[in-house]
Amino acid sequence: MNRVQAGNELAFRVGFSGHGGHLRVEPLYTVESSDDAVNSLPDFVSPPAFPKETKESIKEHIEEKYLLPRLEPDQFSAEKAENQWDFDWFSRVKVPLQPSLPRSVVVPTWELPFRRQKPDTENGAWEPKSVEVDLSEQMYGDQDSGFFPRMVGPPKDFLRGSVNNRPFRPGGLEDSQSSERILPDGVCNGQWVQEVLNGGPAQTVPPSFKQSLDLGDLMPYPQKWNVYEDQSSHGKASDEKSSKLSIQFDDLFKSVLEEDAFSELEGDDRSAGSESPKAEPEPEVSESSEPTKRTETDTTVLDEILSSAKTAILAEEGITGNNDKQLRKEGWATKGDTQDIADRFDELVPDMAMEFPFELDIFQKEAIYCLEKGESVFVAAHTSAGKTVVAEYAFALATKHCTRAVYTAPIKTISNQKYRDFCGKFDVGLLTGDVSIRPEASCLIMTTEILRSMLYRGADIIRDIEWVIFDEVHYVNDVERGVVWEEVIIMLPRHINFVMLSATVPNTFEFADWIGRTKQKEIRVTGTTKRPVPLEHCLFYSGELYKVCENEIFLSKGIKDAKDSHKKKNSTAVSVGPKQHTGPSGAHQDGNKSQKHEAHSRGKQNKHSGVKDLGKSSYGGSGQNNGAFRRSAASNWLLLIKKLSKTSLLPVVVFCFSKNYCDRCADALTGTDLTSSSEKSEIRVFCDKAFSRLKGSDRNLPQVLRVQSLLHRGIGVHHAGLLPIVKEVVEMLFCRGVIKVLFSTETFAMGVNAPARTVVFDALRKFDGKEFRQLLPGEYTQMAGRAGRRGLDKTGTVVVMCRDEVPDESDLRRIIVGSATRLESQFRLTYIMILHLLRVEELKVEDMLKRSFAEFHAQKKLPEKQQLLMLKRSLPVKTIECIKGEPAIEDYFDMYMEANECNSRMSEAVMQSPYAQNHLVKGRVVVMKSGTGIDNLLGVVLKPPSTSNRQYVVLVIKTEIPSPEPNMVISIGKKSSDPSQGFYIAPKSKRGFEDEFYSKASSRKGTGAINIELPYHGVAAGVGYEVKGFDNKEFLCICVSKIKIDDVRLLEDGNKAAFSQTVQELLNLKSDGNKYPPALDPVKDLKLKDAELVETYYRWTNLLQKMSMNKCHGCVKLEEHMKLAREIKKHKKDLTDLEFQMSDEALLQMPAFQGRIDVLKKIGCIDDDLVVQIKGRVACEMNSGEELICTVCLFENQFEDLEPEEAVAIMSAFVFQQKNTSAPTLTPKLAKAKQRLYDTAIRLGELQAGYNLQIDPEEYAQENLKFGLVEVVYEWAKGTPFAEICELTDVPEGLIVRTIVRLDETCREFKNAAAIMGNSGLHKKMDSASNAIKRDIVFAASLYVTGV
Repeated sequence: MNRVQAGNELAFRVGFSGHGGHLRVEPLYTVESSDDAVNSLPDFVSPPAFPKETKESIKEHIEEKYLLPRLEPDQFSAEKAENQWDFDWFSRVKVPLQPSLPRSVVVPTWELPFRRQKPDTENGAWEPKSVEVDLSEQMYGDQDSGFFPRMVGPPKDFLRGSVNNRPFRPGGLEDSQSSERILPDGVCNGQWVQEVLNGGPAQTVPPSFKQSLDLGDLMPYPQKWNVYEDQSSHGKASDEKSSKLSIQFDDLFKSVLEEDAFSELEGDDRSAGSESPKAEPEPEVSESSEPTKRTETDTTVLDEILSSAKTAILAEEGITGNNDKQLRKEGWATKGDTQDIADRFDELVPDMAMEFPFELDIFQKEAIYCLEKGESVFVAAHTSAGKTVVAEYAFALATKHCTRAVYTAPIKTISNQKYRDFCGKFDVGLLTGDVSIRPEASCLIMTTEILRSMLYRGADIIRDIEWVIFDEVHYVNDVERGVVWEEVIIMLPRHINFVMLSATVPNTFEFADWIGRTKQKEIRVTGTTKRPVPLEHCLFYSGELYKVCENEIFLSKGIKDAKDSHKKKNSTAVSVGPKQHTGPSGAHQDGNKSQKHEAHSRGKQNKHSGVKDLGKSSYGGSGQNNGAFRRSAASNWLLLIKKLSKTSLLPVVVFCFSKNYCDRCADALTGTDLTSSSEKSEIRVFCDKAFSRLKGSDRNLPQVLRVQSLLHRGIGVHHAGLLPIVKEVVEMLFCRGVIKVLFSTETFAMGVNAPARTVVFDALRKFDGKEFRQLLPGEYTQMAGRAGRRGLDKTGTVVVMCRDEVPDESDLRRIIVGSATRLESQFRLTYIMILHLLRVEELKVEDMLKRSFAEFHAQKKLPEKQQLLMLKRSLPVKTIECIKGEPAIEDYFDMYMEANECNSRMSEAVMQSPYAQNHLVKGRVVVMKSGTGIDNLLGVVLKPPSTSNRQYVVLVIKTEIPSPEPNMVISIGKKSSDPSQGFYIAPKSKRGFEDEFYSKASSRKGTGAINIELPYHGVAAGVGYEVKGFDNKEFLCICVSKIKIDDVRLLEDGNKAAFSQTVQELLNLKSDGNKYPPALDPVKDLKLKDAELVETYYRWTNLLQKMSMNKCHGCVKLEEHMKLAREIKKHKKDLTDLEFQMSDEALLQMPAFQGRIDVLKKIGCIDDDLVVQIKGRVACEMNSGEELICTVCLFENQFEDLEPEEAVAIMSAFVFQQKNTSAPTLTPKLAKAKQRLYDTAIRLGELQAGYNLQIDPEEYAQENLKFGLVEVVYEWAKGTPFAEICELTDVPEGLIVRTIVRLDETCREFKNAAAIMGNSGLHKKMDSASNAIKRDIVFAASLYVTGV
């Protein structure tokens, strides 16, 4: 600042103080002589307002103000110390969770064990080399589904993910077009820019936005731009010329943005004049250059086809560089030399991640070798063959690599059991719908549905996963849940490898090839068809075992011996037969509805099944009671158990196909005791420890007491109706070997790894939910595989019970040694799948459909179809040269094809009607089909059908003049053998008497005989004609006109003059320019009643008239041109069909997808731009129940007037699965809520049916809403003991527990949905409902998880 003169001659200046921004006064020392310097000082100098700033003072100020935050005194004063806020302050703090990541990191490089150099270190350990790599290459999934790096979510969403997260990009989609940004057409062709430069409105409203920026009026700029041919389009044979043009926008934007826009544009015009023509909407292309360009394009296309074919041939001959002769490759599925790997296993894998206490099988060594190389494997082997070894090694590798491995199973029981098995070996966690144990573990066991939810919700834990192990892959055939496997396989990111464990299936390579093609990685297929314990299959009839199969070889002798025994027994006990078949009449008297239907159906459909007889006797009402059933069943089972015990074939698993039947068979063995005193003691101690976790009333439940009584005698039952803790007790005791006889449903074979010495099939038929049918070979193999304990038994025994009849040999052969069930796709679209995929713009539902197993074969053939399409496009197009000017043959051909289609729809209905037959009389003018099928012929009926001739005799006019034949006489002029040389009409004076035209008919009465030889040809009035017989199907049209016919002279005399007169009269009918006379009216004359048929008839007759007026009609080259037109149409149709087959519209489920999209728009889950709205986000949370019904129910606030207990009771309809139950007794409030929810389901079903979805509203509502447990859940939520609620329904206790456990998960989903909606009342209500049902035996911890 300027110097200010002080009063006391002290100079100072006013300035700003450092960081504070305050004014301060600083003295300015004047420069004077040294002598007067001291004297010039004033007596007193005021100190500066602020001290001088230094580096230390500034640093101290910054630390004080910014680095040492303090609480605000007005909010956090002592007076307000007791205040509490309803929201979390810390969740609102936007603090980055991690510091910024480095651009590169140093990582070790992995080398295969057999390729490592010998260690030089002292301890002999291998030391990997390290390299510096870009961090983006190591962060899998950062570029997940969009164009920006994926940010790490909050810790609470690390495990389960969130609806707000973006899914990771699925592996195999890197080359997909859907992963690229899709730009609107207006951006690509420059239309939007042109509108803006012309002063039009700018595109300011983004998709799905309601408001836009107001840019005001835009000034128009004169612009011109150059259009260049896109070089990239040379390699593509496109039908549209516009696709070969691209607009260069650089000059355009440059001219607009710079200040001298107008001058620049003028300069561009002058410079552009020497380079290219003036800008036009379409460029001018010289005619001479057009053929050259077409030739170049065709040559390029042909070169590409030839090069592709050459590559395919080289690949087929093995010249493409694949020198591994030991590798057999089928697509993406490969199979190597298993024996060679087994022989060199110690050399190939010297440093195993895990040691096994036994010698590995060959397929296990191959799988472990592939895992060491980081390859995905598909292991197919029989039950108990040792597939779990591969899963364990994947766990060990994940632990060694400090990554994660996920083990997925189709059933919760398998997850719990695997958790117990792996707990002592690895760092294991468990994730199911209701349990979350150690989710931070490196080895996670979960159900497949949990993994699918993680993938859709973008859980960050996916980054750490190296292996995903799919157990029981053949479960993909399950109709209800098989789609989950396909979704998970498709959605997994590229860095995750697969370990697939499956039973032996016929199409292993096909399924592995689909996985590899979907994920763009090779899948090594290995496994074994050898059973570790061979099986022998027997029939049990009349107390004896008959061996029918051994070592996979069917023995007919056993069947023959069993049938001989059956015949011998029946011959000696004929009187017993009727008594055994008197019971079925009362087979429908049981109280349980499902078992009543089952027993009745078995009695009808199965004549030799053991379940049939036991089912009939157990539910018979005439002369038989429960005691009779027990005596009959006990005698049968005691006979079998005695036989098995003598031959040391216990323990045994008896597979029955009814929960009720399992219980009744076990209860029938009242006097049977199969355990020793030590085993009884072990069972008693185990049961006491297991059931001690239950409270007093739950320990005395009837089911608990009954099962304990059975277990003490060595008898067990296992089915879905048991309480979970009871099932686990049975499973654990059976694995200990103290249960000798176990009656079980088929879920035991799928969900429990507990082999037995013997397996017994009570029947070979089952009810699959829709009908009774025989067991499939795959089902039989799965259950029979439980026979034979590895290391204990040399052989496993499978027994089929036979009571009254012996099964046929063909049926037994098909079931026992038949081919296993193929893996089939059960993929189907669901609303929640569509909504999850629509949340991410770059992930399309079409990609999911393309990559499903159902579309595998169609997608596999796409490269071949692409080459075929290119080849067809490169073929020269045939042209038609018309002699009459502009070709019109294409229009004629289209009319001809349409007329044929109309005629095929209505000809039979019209011509077969009695009214049409009445009009087909002598003299009726008709239109007939021609022999060539190209042109139609005008004719007249000469004689209707008679007893001697069942055809109509019709004279038709031919357009061409036929060649002379023996029965043809040229009556006009001289005879000539060459009709192409022309004819001349002789003068009248030189004509014969018979050649004259007669106008008077013959007066004599005819005999009705046909003396001329049919077909009869001739020429009259310059045209040819023909007389022949026609069937009624050959009539095309019946005309209104009739002419007078002299049938005597025509058919009996063959008078040429009569023919000439008839032909002339037919030609006169065309004098008005139409080829055909008008047709009969379909309503007035033919009496047609069908409106659609009448419309088709009118359309058809109009087409015939238009064809007759076309200039191609009657042309001498019509047939030739029609053939060319047919070829051209076929060529275009082939191109269209190929393009359609390669498009998304050809997908099998595309129509259903379009219908579901329309439904979601109608409901409001998505908008017209397919952007997910708040309703759609809520629907994404609904995994337990039907998402549409749940979402609409929430948004209609149907739970507002209900208490938490009532709300959770109504919600049980979403998760309960049993169809036939006793009707619950509901309060008026619950009944009203039930009806309201049911009406909502009906309304949604009608809406979906209206959009052409195959849905019946009533079935839709009944399938997705089952109210059988509403009363039970309501009482349970109110605190009623479990023993009392079981008396309110006939539903088994196990299903009640399962429903309530799933209901807790539904409450959590509804609570999350309420948070999204902002409905705090519903949020609190769902929280209260969840707490009300979580108690006692229903939520008792699993014995597998907590131990006993």
